[in-house]
Amino acid sequence: MTNTASHQQRPITVIGATGKTGWRVVERLQQLGLPVRAASRTSEVAFDWTDRSTWPPALAGAGAAYVTYQPDLIVPRSADDMTAFVAVARDAGIDRLVLMSGRGEPEAKTCEDIVLTSGVPSTVLRCSWFAQNFSEAFLADGVNEGAVVLPVGGVGEPFLDADDIADAAVEALTGDGHDGRVYELTGPRLLTFAEATAEIGRELGRDIAFIQVGLDEYRAGMAEAGVPDEYAEMVMALFGTLFDGRNSRMASGVRELLGRDAVDFGDVVKKAVAQGVWS
Repeated sequence: MTNTASHQQRPITVIGATGKTGWRVVERLQQLGLPVRAASRTSEVAFDWTDRSTWPPALAGAGAAYVTYQPDLIVPRSADDMTAFVAVARDAGIDRLVLMSGRGEPEAKTCEDIVLTSGVPSTVLRCSWFAQNFSEAFLADGVNEGAVVLPVGGVGEPFLDADDIADAAVEALTGDGHDGRVYELTGPRLLTFAEATAEIGRELGRDIAFIQVGLDEYRAGMAEAGVPDEYAEMVMALFGTLFDGRNSRMASGVRELLGRDAVDFGDVVKKAVAQGVWS
């Protein structure tokens, strides 16, 4: 049960407020009538993980913070950044941190431990691959062009609705009993990337191919497309690490936090099609 009393006076800072989960968290907190401070590189309140001078103003006077890391916790500098960030959070008097983490990433686990042992009451949301990566991120172009190309084989992934993450984040930020907890959030069934692509195609009424390539070929394709090196290396680390079967299982974090089942990938796809997300 949500108890918002402790956060009605001080704002909740949302780090990464323009990201796939961040804007959803901002919207939900506003709907609850809670004071929200949206912070990102492009928000009125600036926050940039590469510019530590932006961190204290974004947290000053806030009671809690939802934390997403850019580009991803899998990058080598994340642990150093997270150590510095929690020190700033302590100095700012933050009394609740909610970290969005990645499933199966050793670097993310290190950052989880940093946050959980920081002395600031904290909760970790350890998330599987976003269903919205097909509609709001780099896979959307492939869907529109009729072919999704990835360096991943027939491994199953429990694709997770970003709306479920946002609902879980709001509960963790405003509810009771979540301090020190790690909630593993997944969708309700396993799908390979090929199966997920085919499901999108069926809903759209057209064929969308799934093409598996090697890591080197995919890296070369990103270079040819002008993808910045840091982003390309992060993508390569993700695909070179996560899809060996380690994440091919469901978890109960959505039900534990929200008291309901996670949203199915098919429902996310139907919603995206109804909204005209894919041209």
